[in-house]
Amino acid sequence: MSHELLETYACVPSMERGRGILISGEPKSNSIVYTNGRSVVMMSLQNPLHVSVYGDHAYPATVARFSPNGEWVASADASGTVRIWGARNDFVLKKEFRVLSARIDDLQWSPDGLRIVACGEGKGKSFVRAFMWDSGTNVGEFDGHSRRVLSCAYKPTRPFRVVTCGEDFLLNFYEGPPFRFKLSHRDHSNFVNCVRYSPDGSKFISVSSDKKGIIFDGKSAEKIGELSSEGGHTGSIYAVSWSPDGKQVLTVSADKSAKVWDISEDNNGKVKKTLTCPGSGGVEDMLVGCLWLNDYLVTVSLGGTISIFLASDLDKAPTAFSGHMKNVSSLTILRSNPRVLLSSSYDGLIVKWIQGIGYSGKLQRRESTQIKCLAAVEEEIVTSGFDNKIQRVSLHGDQCGDAEAIDIGSQPKDLSVALLSPELALVSIDSGVVMLRGTKIVSTINLGFIVSASAVSPDGSEAIIGGQDGKLHIYSISGDTLVEEAVLEKHRGAISVIRYSPDVSMFASGDVNREAVVWDHTSREVKLKNMLYHTARINCLAWSPDSRRIATGSLDTCVIIYEVDQPASSRITIKGAHLGGVYGLAFTDEYSLVSSGEDAFIRVWRITPQ
Repeated sequence: MSHELLETYACVPSMERGRGILISGEPKSNSIVYTNGRSVVMMSLQNPLHVSVYGDHAYPATVARFSPNGEWVASADASGTVRIWGARNDFVLKKEFRVLSARIDDLQWSPDGLRIVACGEGKGKSFVRAFMWDSGTNVGEFDGHSRRVLSCAYKPTRPFRVVTCGEDFLLNFYEGPPFRFKLSHRDHSNFVNCVRYSPDGSKFISVSSDKKGIIFDGKSAEKIGELSSEGGHTGSIYAVSWSPDGKQVLTVSADKSAKVWDISEDNNGKVKKTLTCPGSGGVEDMLVGCLWLNDYLVTVSLGGTISIFLASDLDKAPTAFSGHMKNVSSLTILRSNPRVLLSSSYDGLIVKWIQGIGYSGKLQRRESTQIKCLAAVEEEIVTSGFDNKIQRVSLHGDQCGDAEAIDIGSQPKDLSVALLSPELALVSIDSGVVMLRGTKIVSTINLGFIVSASAVSPDGSEAIIGGQDGKLHIYSISGDTLVEEAVLEKHRGAISVIRYSPDVSMFASGDVNREAVVWDHTSREVKLKNMLYHTARINCLAWSPDSRRIATGSLDTCVIIYEVDQPASSRITIKGAHLGGVYGLAFTDEYSLVSSGEDAFIRVWRITPQ
């Protein structure tokens, strides 16, 4: 068997409340680049499914920029390291420099692509550094800041200048190279969040949390104008971006709106159009990032929704898409339509995806509580949370009905629903299991061992419960009680996952000691053994609909697919499927496998049999 990557559903940029994010773009290919965790994500605006990911940072990445010729990308991380790598095919690493002693918040290339200036948090006085891109040698001294520097800009035309701004309310101006401090402005009365040069280098604009935007001369840094307060923003302005002709700017703010400003001949700005993004009006609709790229105006909200407006037709409703920001811990498929996926991350977000189309909306629940496990049966979602509650939510298209929460009194470890009689759900807790029928707890059974995983057969007649001691206990379900039938011993670590095959002729189990076992259901003998190819705990497991293939996903970032009727050595391994570990797996048909992981991505793989 061999495999290929069919589709990638991207994560959204990682956010922090009260901070802007600086996304950037590449005009030739109309793609944007942003970061989430250790991933640097490059996505085409024409087709959001066209995504490539660079994952070689050792610390969370914070900002990335294409070089002026579009061949290289410089990306920075929370440790103060800048990596420069090729933007095409294999992302070859060119150089790596330790630039600052702490997190880097912004970096810019010089227009000739030979120098890079980076700014951020630092120990002592070094909050900004400019260096040669190939050797890392310093180009100048940047003093004058006393606190974290949030943004920097490099003048795109000669004579070169660098301007920086930050949390000390200052805007500092440097001449060079080698760069020397020239002057400083204190026109803002709060954090200065972003500073950007116009494309022709004649002026630059700074925006701040004091709701003001001020325009300065590009060469001498005199203040020459500002954005009008008439119809202006009523919240902190987090980011600003110039139009390609330098006559307009786009700003985004915590007041949940984006504005396009006309910059007149006398260098003052007045609002041309206010763009509102569709949303529920909560905190997650605050806009924290923006970019004007060719004809596209991109805005990013705190909840991770990316909206794309067209400059040529601002009245047209934006294209909006979103995704997960955190570890995608469970993945499930609607049996009625296997092309529809539901994925959930622990922050309580459930996203619906359609194969071939990608993002298809978030499921809005009345209370978005945190989610640990998620199961879906016809027209209903069952979730278990960290608040000891199980919720059953009915599903009508994209809308969720009323949720009924059942408090089970202790932390749910695993959740399984009988597919053919979905009112029966089994929830495992530390001391045993809780049996639910509908929204009623019918029994809480203490099993006398520490439970770590459970599964209930599709017809609801049998349950398999795995313990911390690595034993599998098989129970028949009679009424509301469990009767022990057998104990299977093979695993050498705590059981982490158990799954019945779709035709119920087999079941499979995985443990934290990296082993998976396929068992025959009737004889309870081992059917496929030596499945010991992971190097860390097994997190998830999935059967193909025809019960012939089984896939395991692990903390070691790999997915391994076995044929049940062939020895385990004839497996195929998808290496590095998800940075940080694979947490969800599901087959949509015999040869298509969907995986999700710590990196907040969802990927669809196609398996080709020999």
